[in-house]
Amino acid sequence: MEQHEFIGLENQFGAHNYKPLDVVLSRGKGVWVWDVDGKKYLDCLAAYSAVNQGHCHPKIMQAMVAQAEKLTLTSRAFRNDQLGPFYKELCELTNSHRVLPMNSGAEAVETAIKTVRKWGYTVKGVAEDQAEIIVCDNNFHGRTISIVSFSTDESARAGFGPFTPGFKNIPFGDATALESAITDNTVAFLVEPIQGEAGVMIPPEGYLKKVREICDRRNIVLILDEIQTGLGRTGKLLTEEYEGIESDLTIIGKALSGG
Repeated sequence: MEQHEFIGLENQFGAHNYKPLDVVLSRGKGVWVWDVDGKKYLDCLAAYSAVNQGHCHPKIMQAMVAQAEKLTLTSRAFRNDQLGPFYKELCELTNSHRVLPMNSGAEAVETAIKTVRKWGYTVKGVAEDQAEIIVCDNNFHGRTISIVSFSTDESARAGFGPFTPGFKNIPFGDATALESAITDNTVAFLVEPIQGEAGVMIPPEGYLKKVREICDRRNIVLILDEIQTGLGRTGKLLTEEYEGIESDLTIIGKALSGG
């Protein structure tokens, strides 16, 4: 089949929720990918960080094949010989106390929202159904209905209301705005260390350190969404390391999967 035929099949049978480039890729190796006509491209996107290690990395392929030949899936109804060692390695890698694996970055963000709301009600003493989470303008944390509820990108919101309440937006990089926005019902501040979809927006130097101090003093949870910035994308394992802080909840995503 030729490229236009593959594109035609997508357009005919697939929901039109995305507008990709009209290049049909068929294989990859390292940083290179090839289309169905054999044309070679340098992959500077890395599947939005999912293949930071490159396409078809031999160690990753070897591990995938070895596991596929032993056991496919157990579900969480049973224990298996991989989950415990994975937890331990990830905790040691990220200096975390506990981890919870999810299927996607958006699902991880949703889980963080649920976690801090429940903490607010059961530990902090916020009145039931009154918890607030502070977020930043021009954020990107996913496309689920709760997450687009606090997006300021109207193209991500149009036609999807009514939206989930309980979120308050402030300007990105403004620690004073964070301080002013906190109320007795505030349970958390959710922020990207560097905004991605907004245009790779780097906050002022010292911002994360100020945010950490404010969250400690005002008794709210600091959630850092490092799905795009984490796992080496900025030169350090986690972006928080640049200012010597630790979040209360760190969200990492597709870059951990190796594709």
